[in-house]
Amino acid sequence: MNSISNSYELLKFLKEQNLLEDEPINWWPNDNDFEIFLGSILTQNTKWTNVEKSLENLRNLDLLSLENLIEVDNEILINAITPSGFKNQKSLRIKQICKNIIEDFEYFEIFCKNVSRQWLLAQKGIGPETADAIMCYACKQDYMVVDKYSAKLLSRFGYEFESYEELQEWLVYGINENYDKISKLYGYEISLNRIYCRFHGKIVEYMKQNPKG
Repeated sequence: MNSISNSYELLKFLKEQNLLEDEPINWWPNDNDFEIFLGSILTQNTKWTNVEKSLENLRNLDLLSLENLIEVDNEILINAITPSGFKNQKSLRIKQICKNIIEDFEYFEIFCKNVSRQWLLAQKGIGPETADAIMCYACKQDYMVVDKYSAKLLSRFGYEFESYEELQEWLVYGINENYDKISKLYGYEISLNRIYCRFHGKIVEYMKQNPKG
């Protein structure tokens, strides 16, 4: 494996692999912001295929709104999200964050435009990775998601990081410092949010295809 000195070079390496040709432009398999929001919570400690089953159940029950999730009987919600695991815990956390969004923002659309990462991290059950996934994919804000794949891939290049924040800072710095080069790499003006979406997606897809380095 080639050596890299920054995250721009990592992005360039991943782009050469043609990883997202059959994927949505922002990589996340769903373009409904509310489903992305729920999916970011449901995907904790489970596979995305299980989350898709839960989202389909919620869709069939007409539960894809803040109000409906708050008002639904807890047993119905628990049964709907059972495929995602930790059903009791996740049901309570989903209900609570939906209540808090209405209290603090009134509408989900206003939440997406105005929520801060700090607000999300203050919610029970929302850690850095989930918060950044919501900020990046649902709210379309400029946040880079870091996950276990990111750490594993960079360890193959000889990089080790002590925290989520340290790894995230390394990934973000190289992108921001080389933004002009990235636009030339893609051949068109590309938003920072979309770069982060696709960069994270490329990391995940590469690691899925190359589980052993």
